[in-house]
Amino acid sequence: MQRRTFLKTALKATAATAAGAGALAVLGRETVQAAPGAAGAVVPSVSFPMDFLWGVSTSSYQIEGAVAEDGRGPSVWDTYSHSFGRIANGDTGDVACDHYHRYAEDVDLMAKAGMKAYRFSIAWPRVMPQGTGAVNAKGLDFYDRLTDTLLAKGIQPWPCLFHWDLPQALQDKGGWTNRDIAGWFTDYALAVTARLGDRARNWAMLNEPSVVAIFGHGTGGHAPGLTGRQNCLKAIHHQNLAQGTALAALRQAGGKNWRLGTVLSLQPSWPVGGLDSNYPASLMWDALWNRSCLDPLFKGRFPEQLEAEFTRIAKPDDLARIKQPVDFLGVNYYSRMHQQPDPQGLFGTGYGSAPEGTRKTGMEWPVEPDGLSEILAELQEKYGNPPVYVTENGADYPDSVGPNGRVEDRDRIAYLRDHLLAAAKSIDEGCNLKGYMAWTLLDNFEWSEGYRRHFGLVQVDRKTLARTPKASYDWYASVIRNNAVPLV
Repeated sequence: MQRRTFLKTALKATAATAAGAGALAVLGRETVQAAPGAAGAVVPSVSFPMDFLWGVSTSSYQIEGAVAEDGRGPSVWDTYSHSFGRIANGDTGDVACDHYHRYAEDVDLMAKAGMKAYRFSIAWPRVMPQGTGAVNAKGLDFYDRLTDTLLAKGIQPWPCLFHWDLPQALQDKGGWTNRDIAGWFTDYALAVTARLGDRARNWAMLNEPSVVAIFGHGTGGHAPGLTGRQNCLKAIHHQNLAQGTALAALRQAGGKNWRLGTVLSLQPSWPVGGLDSNYPASLMWDALWNRSCLDPLFKGRFPEQLEAEFTRIAKPDDLARIKQPVDFLGVNYYSRMHQQPDPQGLFGTGYGSAPEGTRKTGMEWPVEPDGLSEILAELQEKYGNPPVYVTENGADYPDSVGPNGRVEDRDRIAYLRDHLLAAAKSIDEGCNLKGYMAWTLLDNFEWSEGYRRHFGLVQVDRKTLARTPKASYDWYASVIRNNAVPLV
């Protein structure tokens, strides 16, 4: 977030968040519709456009399991999770939610809630066990079955080609630090779309490249566990390059049949306490987390704070290859990031605290719905207002089963409600927001946190893998049914 935008919104948003009001305090909408409540009572609600797309998102390694079945090769997350001490409680994705065998049941859950879109990711090592070369037909067969099952239930498939589970065989060649991966990824993308592209129209290239780079190649907290500033910047640049190369190739292969885009994690970077002394750190973090992906894609340039370093990594025509038209942008939003100087930080920055009184999730992430509006406004004002879908938004809370045998997750409902109200506000202000896909359908393998975190609308018993919809599932189904979000 730039200084102008920060100064314009900071006072209003900080006051609202400190009051615990979330998006409701800053919504300012006067026109609402009355939607029927659970018992037939009329509840004031905020409506969405008639063509607004409602759905849910997941990712392959977090839910599929079956890591050694039907020819799937190992991924970097298989290697990382089986390394002692990397994952909480020694958890792995070996079984996960067993979606590979239970996908039909999971699609039924989506259909019963009225969802019209499902963003899932395709496991590169399931399709190409060695990362390049021979295609594993059985791996693609699974995604064939999944796609057909979705369409039979009236749900649009939204495949994402890469959601962190890089084939280990490619990591052995340098992975995202090797610029040859632009060609490897493009070959993989062409193989998958050739098989599924007659039915799947909406294709995302990558999921959260900045997160892959920062945590997987900078701090070592995610797979493949690399560290260092240079590795981090190489991983960002080569993901951008792979994305641009694949977009151009798929555009040529698919013509007008496909809508092509990508998914970015975008979180406003604020100086801790609003202090001028913390502003340079927040600007650097914004350049790294947000603009290192946005600026090359939409503007054909590197962010100023990192331009010299990226230029040393790039070749002269790289930015031209990266700057490709996209038909949509997926935005993953969870909270703002509050930054301050930290000499020990990889880029001289470190996390600080949100304003006092800010609500927090189970993972101690600040609950700041206004940040979603800020991101959407930035895209509107500075990046051409592209068609946007919120492709991840959700929260971890320590769920507990009530007397009725299900999770009464009222904190999660409040989180989703406030963020959807912020989204509605952004639509009113001209943002080109077209849909919302909640994170996530199932309690799943939450990366380095293992299974101790719960983001799902549906509880998954870790022993039996039985699925039990939570109160938030029913609430979200009501939102979809009414195309409106209740104010209370």
